[in-house]
Amino acid sequence: MELKHINPENMAKPRGYSHAVSVKGNHETLYIGGQNAIDENGVLVGKNNLKEQTEQVLTNIEKILEKSDAKLENVVKFNIYLVQGQDPQDGFQVFQGKWGENENFPTITVLFVSGLGNPDWLVEIDAVAIIPE
Repeated sequence: MELKHINPENMAKPRGYSHAVSVKGNHETLYIGGQNAIDENGVLVGKNNLKEQTEQVLTNIEKILEKSDAKLENVVKFNIYLVQGQDPQDGFQVFQGKWGENENFPTITVLFVSGLGNPDWLVEIDAVAIIPE
């Protein structure tokens, strides 16, 4: 399997995301539904705290990836839904910490929404991952 991160030189250099990712070869595609900051006990982590909620959301995504023999580096697309009024930099700092030194970022779309499924949720993230066979 070959992943190609596409960031044309004649476009603004992305910071923390790729403009596009091409996937070629034999692989499994994993679609991860919107994850929120609910822990394994069904308890909301980080009420009124976007950083803590983002940390839990990404932990939940990592658990799903692990169950599928994958890692964050296998994610090629994140859709991030932030409740209006949140500072995306708070969540971005958490993402950078989890992503580490890997420069091959996934594609990312960030949307501000008026609310999510629970009024205490500040962020929800869904993802698409590519897993080599």
